[in-house]
Amino acid sequence: MDFPKLKSIIEGLLFLSGEEGLSIKQIAEIVDQRVELVTDAIEEMISEFTQQGRGVQILKIAGVVQLGTLPEHAVYFEKLAYSPARTSLSQAALETLAIVAYRQPITRVEIEEIRGVKSERAIHTLVNKDLIIEVGRAEAIGRPILYGTTKSFLDYFGLASLKDLPEPGLFEDSENLEEETQLLFNKLDLQQLEPDSADTADDLIHVDNEEDNPDSSL
Repeated sequence: MDFPKLKSIIEGLLFLSGEEGLSIKQIAEIVDQRVELVTDAIEEMISEFTQQGRGVQILKIAGVVQLGTLPEHAVYFEKLAYSPARTSLSQAALETLAIVAYRQPITRVEIEEIRGVKSERAIHTLVNKDLIIEVGRAEAIGRPILYGTTKSFLDYFGLASLKDLPEPGLFEDSENLEEETQLLFNKLDLQQLEPDSADTADDLIHVDNEEDNPDSSL
């Protein structure tokens, strides 16, 4: 494998691994290359990202390599994080949010088992919008991140606590997940509306029904 191709693959792997990142050993095993070669590739990528003024950087934290944003751009990320949350959520993000709300604390793998598809992008979007947050680590191999909903989630839907969520019974399987998720958010919207405004509930949710595509943004 030539060096440029190796770096390109590593960048893609780091993008897909998200905030959990990958160790150099894991990357070496995936690309079937020596650890030393992978290390050299990553060091060169770190320099190239800086020299090219890229919008992301490669970070090495606690033995894990991951992609990260630049601190000097934080003000713009804050604007994105605190922009209206629901209007830009895709169906994937809505499903993920509903699962977290009812099954928290829950890991990404458990979410994906329920949805039947990768959910890294959906989780990333919800974290950025302050609707879910890391609440701990599971007692399992690799100590995966546990996610739960935030106070902002409760505030947005006018809930005093999670006990005020509509009766559970969703997500027993993924067959009707999209329909059940839509019903849940319709119920949450109706809880916030005045009686004479109830018929406008459907207008409050804008859902992108495109199928999950790892190459597309949420």
